Amino acid sequence: MDLQQLSGGAFVRPARAEDLPRIVGLLESDALGPAGGLPATTAEGYLRAFEAITAEPSNELWVATDEGGEVIGTLQLIFFTTLSWNAALRAQLAGVRIAASQRGRGTGSALVAWAVERAKSKGCHVVQLSSDKRRADAHRFYTRLGFVPSHEGLRLVLP
Repeated sequence: MDLQQLSGGAFVRPARAEDLPRIVGLLESDALGPAGGLPATTAEGYLRAFEAITAEPSNELWVATDEGGEVIGTLQLIFFTTLSWNAALRAQLAGVRIAASQRGRGTGSALVAWAVERAKSKGCHVVQLSSDKRRADAHRFYTRLGFVPSHEGLRLVLP
């Protein structure tokens, strides 16, 4: 499962360690700022996280690339089963980011649609995500793709 073409011309493939600087750059370019107020990490910290993600069969990190192979987007898919929702397998979308130069071109829509199809192919009954309340543009984007605001998210940041 290497390179797959998305509608609109971009491609998707599993992330590689050498993609980390670009992935981190996309995550840090978010309008809300780097890490959402969490302490900074190092390149080694990101590499440890990448290795942990890729070692888990239920955790996938993907990148979207342009025709030249430049990383223009990323997302993480986490698959898990819960007893709620009739013991359904779920997919959690996380860290969805598209390069500013690609926004409005359909790359983000194509990448998320691909992720939804991937979740279906693995037997998921729900694809869910969380998005900071201040990201109004992102909420419009996800709503346009069929996601429904259904829950109030809470978190506890641990020291």
